[in-house]
Amino acid sequence: MAAFNVVIPARYGSLRLPGKPLREIAGRPMIQHVYQRARDSGAEEVVIATDDQRIAAAARQFADQVCMTAAEHASGTDRIAEVVRLFKWPDDTVVVNLQGDEPLMPPSLLSQVAEALVSHPAAEMATLATPLCDSGQLFDTSVVKVVMDRCGHALYFSRAAIPWKRDLFDSTRPPTVDWLEGVHRHLGIYAYRAGFLAGYAALPISPLERMESLEQLRVLWNGGKIAVELADAAPPAGVDTAEDLARVDAILAGA
Repeated sequence: MAAFNVVIPARYGSLRLPGKPLREIAGRPMIQHVYQRARDSGAEEVVIATDDQRIAAAARQFADQVCMTAAEHASGTDRIAEVVRLFKWPDDTVVVNLQGDEPLMPPSLLSQVAEALVSHPAAEMATLATPLCDSGQLFDTSVVKVVMDRCGHALYFSRAAIPWKRDLFDSTRPPTVDWLEGVHRHLGIYAYRAGFLAGYAALPISPLERMESLEQLRVLWNGGKIAVELADAAPPAGVDTAEDLARVDAILAGA
């Protein structure tokens, strides 16, 4: 198994669910559940990166490493780049980004995405996807879709339904299984090399990244490659809303 570190970027501010990392799930703050997933993955180091003293204070109750970072970062990847710089990790260190709102992420996927990066030396990043199985998510803008080339590199990520199946989607017929064939949901988990992250932070934010609010588009815009593998397990969606929080609480409270 490839050696890797995990960084969990965690912000307090969220338009739909303020204070999200500290929201209680099954008697513990959500960020603690995410941290435990990272610890269970076999990572050599796990760091919680935040710009909020409330999150940092809560995280220090259970986490070995908590890093205070700048408030102005445009994305989680930018925040992780600061962690890499502060911790002085060697350039070849594999770093996995586990978002702080993924309390149900299977730990095995963290090691899988790290292995995916190691097995694609020409790629700047690696990520995971899973076949989309719910027609209700096809046009849901909170569900990110990805299209890959024949070598398994990402062509594009979008909140829109891609690829656009013109003859099906333009029709008035109700959804069928054909609508979902070949459509993949992107899982918000990434692996990078520490040396790449230093350069990523210096790249200008791309117009596509601004339009879609998807940080990985900065890499594609600047000519980089992102390796995409099909996940060995399909995790439930993360927590974006109060309804998501209740759903996850019910799952973990009954575990």
